Amino acid sequence: MIKRLSLRWALSFAALGILAASRFAHAGSEQTWQEDPVSHCKFVAPASLTAGPTFWTGACTDGKASGNGMLRRRDGNHAGTAFFGQMEDGIPHIGVVDLNEGYRVGTFDRNDIGGQAELEPQIRIDAFRAAIEAARLVSSKYKAENKDASAQLYETLAKTFEAQLD
Repeated sequence: MIKRLSLRWALSFAALGILAASRFAHAGSEQTWQEDPVSHCKFVAPASLTAGPTFWTGACTDGKASGNGMLRRRDGNHAGTAFFGQMEDGIPHIGVVDLNEGYRVGTFDRNDIGGQAELEPQIRIDAFRAAIEAARLVSSKYKAENKDASAQLYETLAKTFEAQLD
């Protein structure tokens, strides 16, 4: 009886130790959640968007950004860097960050898009396809709001992303 009780205690402590170690290992990898100031939709923004007011254009399921859409950094009236792609439960999955000097392309890893040393060709293709769909979704939204200049801007951007697949 004492051996059996000791074994149970030992297994319980071992399980607690594994659980604590697992939680400690994941503590450093937790994401920083942000909230769209208008829609209050929550998301994790890729690090390359930099800190500041970020807006989500797309679906918001259970209070979190989901599906295709755009995360856009803004400083007042100035549009900053943007992520175009797919979000899953508020976290970027795959897409393109449109920087002034080029693109970051790929999946979300280590708090950013496209951090992989070598990008597989299919991932690059899938990322640009997700960005194309997202840019077209944003264009459609602006067209429905009769904001023709913005709608045209995002349709042109979708075509620019398409050209990256050639």
